Amino acid sequence: MRGPASRAESDIHWDVKAAEGYGGYLDLDRLLAAQHPRSGEHDEMLFIIIHQASELWMKLLLHELGAVAAGIRDDALGQPLKIFARVGRIQQQLIQSWDVLSTMTPHDYQLLRPHLGPSSGFQSYQYRELEFRLGNKDAALIAVHRADPPALARLEAALAAPSLYDETLRLLARRGVPVPAHALTRDVTKPYAADPDVEAAWLTVYRDVDTYWDLYDLAEKLVDLEDRFQQWRFRHLKTVERIIGMKGGTGGSSGVPFLARALGMSFFPELWSLRTKL
Repeated sequence: MRGPASRAESDIHWDVKAAEGYGGYLDLDRLLAAQHPRSGEHDEMLFIIIHQASELWMKLLLHELGAVAAGIRDDALGQPLKIFARVGRIQQQLIQSWDVLSTMTPHDYQLLRPHLGPSSGFQSYQYRELEFRLGNKDAALIAVHRADPPALARLEAALAAPSLYDETLRLLARRGVPVPAHALTRDVTKPYAADPDVEAAWLTVYRDVDTYWDLYDLAEKLVDLEDRFQQWRFRHLKTVERIIGMKGGTGGSSGVPFLARALGMSFFPELWSLRTKL
């Protein structure tokens, strides 16, 4: 009987220095050595890797949304509209990560929780930067990063910069859509608040899709973005509730009630409210 054929092809590079190969390019030695369980409990590796992987996906999400914002700022929507497809796939990875973490039972978590100390996802500066970049700004939340100057500087820059929605409204105005002046000159360090005049501007776009097709397409992709962000928030809340119930969070938050308040926050409120008036 013939055994399985060897897959050793003659042109494969067999003699590759570690620094030049796959592991070196990806810096796998450091990446795979970055898990340091403290408890000795089996599920702590799951807990660490889920959160580390989520931080990597958030890093990519920030990278892609930065390119989207730049394209909107330059009135070049071709690339941003394409990038939104990738953004959606990244968000799905983040949403599905909660499905994996939810395999941890309350008993398993209680065994490792004492070893987490005061660490909490609330302290993720990349998550906070994502919210700031999308428009949910709250200067008070930066205080938790005072001991981390590089993170603090990133968040201060994100707080001071126009959000993705600010850039979008400015684009509408440049295209002749009647966006109110106060929406274009507002203090971008403050959280965005729903504005009936901005809703009216968006209705101009939605009632004349043929004229404003790319702006309409952009608006719907922003709705998709927020929809998936809310799914991510909701899955986070339900995973926490499933594992710790109504206990407080490790970082001092109220836990589920704290997460629930975020579900009432909208990045692009007029894109939701206008649908009632169409």
